[in-house]
Amino acid sequence: MRRGTFVRWGVPIAAAAVIGAAIGAGPVIAAVSGDPVLPQRSAQQLLADAVAATEKSEGLPPMSGTVQQTASLGLPALPQTGASSPLSLVSGSHEVKVWYGSQDKLRVAMPTQLNETNLIVNGDQTWYWDSASNTATRVKLQHEGERPHDLATPRPQDLTPQAVAEKVLSRADEHTAISVTNTAEVAGRPAYQLVLKPKAAGSLVQEVRLAIDGENYVPLQVQVFAKGSAEPAFQVGFTQVTFTPPAAENFTFTPPAGAKVEEQVIGGEKQKEISKEHAEEARKAAGDIKVVGEGWTSVVVLPASLSDLTARPTEGATPSGEKSPFDQGADPGALVDSVLKSATTVSGPWGSGKLVKTKLATALLTDDGRLLVGAVTPEEITKAAGVR
Repeated sequence: MRRGTFVRWGVPIAAAAVIGAAIGAGPVIAAVSGDPVLPQRSAQQLLADAVAATEKSEGLPPMSGTVQQTASLGLPALPQTGASSPLSLVSGSHEVKVWYGSQDKLRVAMPTQLNETNLIVNGDQTWYWDSASNTATRVKLQHEGERPHDLATPRPQDLTPQAVAEKVLSRADEHTAISVTNTAEVAGRPAYQLVLKPKAAGSLVQEVRLAIDGENYVPLQVQVFAKGSAEPAFQVGFTQVTFTPPAAENFTFTPPAGAKVEEQVIGGEKQKEISKEHAEEARKAAGDIKVVGEGWTSVVVLPASLSDLTARPTEGATPSGEKSPFDQGADPGALVDSVLKSATTVSGPWGSGKLVKTKLATALLTDDGRLLVGAVTPEEITKAAGVR
């Protein structure tokens, strides 16, 4: 399959096939009041149109816009982290600005009141700008064909509606009821809205709403609603979007006067060796992970202790051992300590442990060294703890 199909950040062919199998051949248009804004489509037709648009444009069409991500998961007060730290994205509201010209023209900016980070890709020129440290990092690749935004650790651009939509749709199967409306509007644009509802009573998710642009078939917004809540517990979507090629100056960057300029080399033979080692570790870890249940009520079970969860990963993702410019120094241990303050002690025939419940997920850390996580009720998670 051509690489451009995956660059679109939208609905992949695999997801379309999964949903098509789940909903059968009949239309699933939900009843709406008033005149429809867009022509009616079944879920199969809508996703087929999305795939066709992807192949026609060989990826995401040129566009620019502002994405807002909001999380209200019911977590306790979290430790303060950097503005673009992954930990900062699990609570509150955050804004990301995106400019996309082609596969080799991309800019992603995450502004805050006091600083801003930017990733700018323009052909063979790549810069990462961090205003907080007044540092501009020029990123160079050892191997032709690699791109810095492919190699970076998870960044704010991974929380675009397109990226989240792909993950959500991967769970749409026989355990999901799917409907479509044609009267949604996001960022001032008419949109179709796929509504996915778990069939199982034990899921904490009430429904997931996925808005798809009615003209370009690009996901514009994803909303996840928890049971018993009128407002989304998680939402990411465009507040403004334009499907025209961004101006060339959006992809040019010159370090400001007085800025610290660094150079970071990514890739190379040593990086390949490190990647192989990590892949081998991942394969070994996968052998220790099991899944209890199916669909929306599935629970992941893996070996873990409190010390495992609070251990800070080794810094340095580059062959030279230098700190990567994409590493924001987030401390997972601080997050775990903060979350465990709200934990309750539970016990049963399976043993005992600490349970944490948010609006969309429940986690159980057992005293016998297991971590169970799922978008399920506490009853489901403790039931899974009894499965050996």
